[in-house]
Amino acid sequence: MSDRLGDMKQWLDGLGYQDYVLKVASEDASFRRYFRLLQAHESWIVMDAPPQKEPCDSFVKVARKLTDIGLSAPEILHENHDQGFLVLTDFGNLSYLQALRPDTADDLYADAISAILQMQTRLNSDDLPLYDEVLLRREMGLFKEWFLEKLLGIELDSQQLDRWQKTMDILVQSALEQPQAFVHRDYHSRNLMKIEQGNPGILDFQDAVKGPVSYDLVSLLRDCYIDWPQAKVDEWVSQFLDAASHEHLQGVEPAQFTRWFNLMGVQRHLKAIGIFSRLKLRDGKNHFLRDIPRTLAYIETVGSQEMSMLGLLSLIKELDLGSRIQSMIHK
Repeated sequence: MSDRLGDMKQWLDGLGYQDYVLKVASEDASFRRYFRLLQAHESWIVMDAPPQKEPCDSFVKVARKLTDIGLSAPEILHENHDQGFLVLTDFGNLSYLQALRPDTADDLYADAISAILQMQTRLNSDDLPLYDEVLLRREMGLFKEWFLEKLLGIELDSQQLDRWQKTMDILVQSALEQPQAFVHRDYHSRNLMKIEQGNPGILDFQDAVKGPVSYDLVSLLRDCYIDWPQAKVDEWVSQFLDAASHEHLQGVEPAQFTRWFNLMGVQRHLKAIGIFSRLKLRDGKNHFLRDIPRTLAYIETVGSQEMSMLGLLSLIKELDLGSRIQSMIHK
């Protein structure tokens, strides 16, 4: 038994849990782990967040922000910040990724979009970290460091570096010129749960910031784990903008918001590809490589539509990134 698992069990015993079973519920893209605690006919989720690596303070803070405005985040039943353990209510096993089908998508996304609107208009984000230029650039740097250099062994020459820097400049400018609001920062189908009442059940929100208003919407609709026809994405974006135009996005033209949405997606997907590469190389989680082609294809699609992204598109084609990653997956 690992030291942390032993410490967790000792803590749970001290809380009065008896004759229980702990089963791994999930592991995410960080150092956190989640266990399902089963006792008689009841279940809870136990979060293991090593305090030196993943302190749980921000999770507790944001969870309460969400529940205070009536959204579905796990209720925190017991907390031990010193050791990094939480006991949470259990939203079950059915994620949006598992529940989404052509016949369910409209209703599920309507609920998820409604939650975004509530987070942006009813939740105070002024005490959260800012999604500033430093953070935006650091995230995009993961693509260059972990995907190009460490995974594929590619070093950019001076001309390629110039295109890369200009791409980052454009994406940062687009992000910072948007209205700023609460950003969940990982609002996608694996972090949203289909629950009996109050969909969606919202998870993995501890990295929330105040940032670009298009970010969570593009995380949801340009998901790294599931994709939809462009016409459906356009329809859902229009639903969001129709509602937001009466609230915090008054006067924002659809063409302007679409550009923000597209470029925000490129920024997020560059980061995601870097993270997937890091998970494979640093943590041995090889299955994340399979999500890179879908994510890269989205960047290529936007690159062919947005004139400002032609430099990035030419870089992707010049380096033959799509073929390289497919070859690596199928080795």
